[in-house]
Amino acid sequence: MHLMKFQLTSKYKPTGDQPEAIRQLTEGLNRGDKAQVLLGVTGSGKTFTMANVIANVNRPTLILSHNKTLAAQLYEEMRGFFPENAVEYYVSYYDYYQPEAYLPTTDTYIEKDLAINEEIDRLRLSAVSALLSGRKDVIVVSSVSCIYGMGSPIALHENVIEIHKGQILDRNSLLRKLVSALYTRNDIELKRGCFRVKGDTIDIAMAYSEVILRITFWDDEIDCIEELDAVTMDRLATFEEYKLYPANLFMTTQEQTNIAIHQIQDDLVKQVAYFEELGDTIKAKRIKERVEYDMEMIKELGHCSGIENYSRYFDGRKAGERPYCLLDFFPEDYLMMIDESHVSVPQIGAMYGGDRARKTNLVEFGFRLPAAFDNRPLTFDEFQSMTNQVIYVSATPADFELNEAEGVVVEQLIRPTGLLDPEIEVRPTEHQIDDLMDEILTRSHRKERVLITTLTKRMAEELSEYLLNNGVQTAYIHSEVTTLDRVKILENLRNGTYDVLVGVNLLREGLDLPEVSLVAILDADKEGFLRSHRSLTQTAGRAARNVNGKVIMYADTITASMQLTIDETARQRMKQMKYNEEHGITPKQIEKALKQSDLRMLTESGDEAGKQTQTAYVSPMEHGAFAADPIVQRMTRPQLEKSIAETTRLMKEAAKKLDFLQAAQYRDEIIRLQKELELK
Repeated sequence: MHLMKFQLTSKYKPTGDQPEAIRQLTEGLNRGDKAQVLLGVTGSGKTFTMANVIANVNRPTLILSHNKTLAAQLYEEMRGFFPENAVEYYVSYYDYYQPEAYLPTTDTYIEKDLAINEEIDRLRLSAVSALLSGRKDVIVVSSVSCIYGMGSPIALHENVIEIHKGQILDRNSLLRKLVSALYTRNDIELKRGCFRVKGDTIDIAMAYSEVILRITFWDDEIDCIEELDAVTMDRLATFEEYKLYPANLFMTTQEQTNIAIHQIQDDLVKQVAYFEELGDTIKAKRIKERVEYDMEMIKELGHCSGIENYSRYFDGRKAGERPYCLLDFFPEDYLMMIDESHVSVPQIGAMYGGDRARKTNLVEFGFRLPAAFDNRPLTFDEFQSMTNQVIYVSATPADFELNEAEGVVVEQLIRPTGLLDPEIEVRPTEHQIDDLMDEILTRSHRKERVLITTLTKRMAEELSEYLLNNGVQTAYIHSEVTTLDRVKILENLRNGTYDVLVGVNLLREGLDLPEVSLVAILDADKEGFLRSHRSLTQTAGRAARNVNGKVIMYADTITASMQLTIDETARQRMKQMKYNEEHGITPKQIEKALKQSDLRMLTESGDEAGKQTQTAYVSPMEHGAFAADPIVQRMTRPQLEKSIAETTRLMKEAAKKLDFLQAAQYRDEIIRLQKELELK
């Protein structure tokens, strides 16, 4: 039997202000506080603190992260701390996803297109199986995809197959159960989610595990239950009893399918009548044809393309009722930790609106029944109502988290390594590139790395090109570089393939790069989303893992955001120095082993990454709408107006794609261009 308690394994003991943070957070949870904030500076070991708190309270825990890369990093760390327990990974399983949409202005219907990553799908099923098993020692590290709809916990529970040695069971009834649990019979190739039958032996390639389950019968009695290695078929373990979990997160019964088809039929009649009443025969015909085709597919095959739009019929939900999601699988006393909460919380709030806008067009123009609205992410209020106790973790908590925790903040400012917050220096923008070049050369002689953050993609591209032409090994990361390649580029920066990494907004939360000793922020005084106090503090934090950590802000004036960042960093530095003095600590560099991520899906396509970055800078943006650059100052009035119109279009496009960071960048850009226009 597995351990039901968390067993924290680490060669380190909590140090600095970690013990105090762990004590306060644990006491708060035991007291029943609904929300707490852990304000931990970069490199202060927030993850270790989180792990200690989990071990102390011993409850199933959901750790929420705002992107897949950070979730993968957290998953790796938590697996290291809890090797004996169930640490799971639950992120969106699409390598590529183009949602179904209709654009009325151009009368364009875009069909859903996607590519599913099998490995991530397996890990998602593994997470749900661990929660279904009822064990208490489960940690699920998830991205915001946990607020999206999935099958009902009850249906999944009903399809768990429980067997034990010596059980009298007709072999064919077991095969029927496997089919009900959505396993497919395939006697030729034993792939994930399939089973094969040879005489008295049934081999099952479980959908959520990398091993094969073999069940051997002696007549109608289960004689042997064992797990085998999927490649060598060697026996790994034998069991007296076993639970086999379903092969898919969307489960339903034949009975429920029949009910669903009737309800879909009824709603279709209503929708057709509605369009005919409006006198819109095209839409009436369109919805009738589409839904009838889907119903035919469901009857014949049990599924159809876009079946998730009918999910509420299969779940037996009423119109407007929220869908089931991963949170439904957690017991009531579970603990939630939201990492980098200043980004993750707004992201949770933004999901519903974007989804609703897209569905409205599909329903209004006869592509989908109104039931499509009920296949959606949770609203923010629904999410809030499903939380039990939350710890918000961030170096720069936002007002929402501070209000939720009623102003009580657990601070963690001391790094176990004694490292201080970086010094911040403000330098004029005149000759900034020459000045930066000197700083880069100094760093590369010391085998240290540099991060440079610019305001616009165009500037990032031009700066990368300039540095490469001057013999500096430079990579450039932007929003179009895929997650997998990004991980590879960061590894290459750490191992010295590159000395400099240039980017717009990708140098903030959670990047763990101890080799970086200098962060240069260009246009630090251009007040806006990318140069707000929180963004500046996060960006500066990237230099806090190196003994020689330094931040240079290139600016001609000091904005309120800059001042706030400089003051706050100075306050924390003083506290850290005082602690080091009192305890006789000499700051020492973090030695962090360079290791390939265990997560297969994060290292695929790695070799291509380097090649891409070498040429990435050569693709300048098509339009010239960038106020941060001197060309803008020479633009005529009509040119500026054209630029504003173009950037507005791009902003709307980005918002449509739910890329809100990019949209915010364009918005700041428009504000600056308009200021320039007023001066003309």
